[in-house]
Amino acid sequence: MNNVNGILLIIGSMAAFSLEDMFIKHLSTSVSTGQIMIVLGLFCGLVFVVMSLATRKRIFDPVAWQPLPLARAGAEAVGALTFVTALSLVELSTVAAVFQAMPLAVTMGAALFLGEHVGWRRWSAIGVGFIGVLMIIRPGLEGFQPESLFVVATVVAIAARDLITRKLDVRVASSVVALQAYIAVAIAGAVLMVFFAQPVVPLQTTQVGPYLGAIGFGVLGYYGIVTAMRIGEASALTPFRYTRLVFSIAAGMLMFGERPDLMTVAGAALILGSGMYTFLRERRLARELAVAA
Repeated sequence: MNNVNGILLIIGSMAAFSLEDMFIKHLSTSVSTGQIMIVLGLFCGLVFVVMSLATRKRIFDPVAWQPLPLARAGAEAVGALTFVTALSLVELSTVAAVFQAMPLAVTMGAALFLGEHVGWRRWSAIGVGFIGVLMIIRPGLEGFQPESLFVVATVVAIAARDLITRKLDVRVASSVVALQAYIAVAIAGAVLMVFFAQPVVPLQTTQVGPYLGAIGFGVLGYYGIVTAMRIGEASALTPFRYTRLVFSIAAGMLMFGERPDLMTVAGAALILGSGMYTFLRERRLARELAVAA
């Protein structure tokens, strides 16, 4: 295992995802969310078609097109739809801060739906993390933005995606799973455009750069995470996923003039702290089980 290189790749991937989000938010000022999803879905999907063919993976393997993988792709589509919508309506730093609650949602979902044991300490950490979410979105208070609930919906959808991923057949190639997700994203974008009568915006020269940036950094981020997890230990790499929040806040401040207030910063700190505690607790329990075995 090469944890140093793995950590560097994780940090680079989080920076790439933050830049992808930045370009999507920039595009959303002139292009409908549905059209953005279609373009990202088609072009990123094409990349993973090439990857699947290059590595001789069977794209149309019947195992890969069973209900469970398709349900995962559906959850990905819902998550992408709500996430892109949130980026178009809410500050980038707010979206990034609330999204960090996703690992907590995964832990809660694993306990509720997969029968995994979660003790009172981790349940307490989950509760503290969601208090942080409430501090950021502030329902019922003066600073409340109903649009911020799209980020909460994203957390639920992506947590469901990750829980389904745990149950996928190991014979299904990762590149095929990614391809299915991007196909679902494109379809969801098309449905969004039809049902909400979103206009098709002809490509303008000023949009070429942001489109390429969103597609390129999205693919780089995905490739970096896959490579990192293959060369490093998950226990060493996972904490560095939270660097995405730092990059997103910086991008929001530099590109969009955002200034997160004290309540948002405090809420983000609660989310990060509870997430780190949950991760460290899970790692300790895994070690204790390994020693007992």
